[in-house]
Amino acid sequence: MSDVTPIRDPLTDALLTPQNAVLALIDYQPEQYAGVGSVDHEELLAHVTMLGRIATTFELPVVLSTVYVKHGMSGTNKELLAALPGVPEIDRTSMNSWEDPDFRAAVEAMGRKKLIIAGLWTEVCVAFPTLDALREGYEVYVVVDAIGGVSKVAHESAMQRMIQAGAVPISVLGLACEFQRDWGRPQADRLRGVMREYFGKLKAIKAER
Repeated sequence: MSDVTPIRDPLTDALLTPQNAVLALIDYQPEQYAGVGSVDHEELLAHVTMLGRIATTFELPVVLSTVYVKHGMSGTNKELLAALPGVPEIDRTSMNSWEDPDFRAAVEAMGRKKLIIAGLWTEVCVAFPTLDALREGYEVYVVVDAIGGVSKVAHESAMQRMIQAGAVPISVLGLACEFQRDWGRPQADRLRGVMREYFGKLKAIKAER
């Protein structure tokens, strides 16, 4: 058995690392969840919550945004907020978060060109900023199992549109493993705990069906 593999330069690595990427989480609000028809809501929530916990575990910079809260909509769902202690919410009125000066400034301030995006809904709140960020020279990774559209057709069509424009699909579990790389490295025990809880939740959801 070989020793723990050496860590490649986390800033120049072609793969995603906690040091070369930033995560944008967009519009995870109760009203948005209510409109999702492409995926089971409990399963979606499990994926979203794990995504937040992965970000916290690896100290990944997060830009968290909501829409229209100051005018009456609810804020980010409590499960995701609990997974992201201390991360502020940036409220907008724009459907396309990239058109909001505060959101865009928060992403740009990170100084990282690998942008991981997840949000509700796929065809609006994920697709629009993804397409704009790609045009601005970002490498955009869309977390496919932590997003949802108002229908399967809407979700799948939006995914095709983003992929054709150059976005890269990635799963929550794939992202976690891409960050960790080696079970002998630091944070492995904490990640195992997060993953055990995640798989337990998914198993319970399937058992209820």
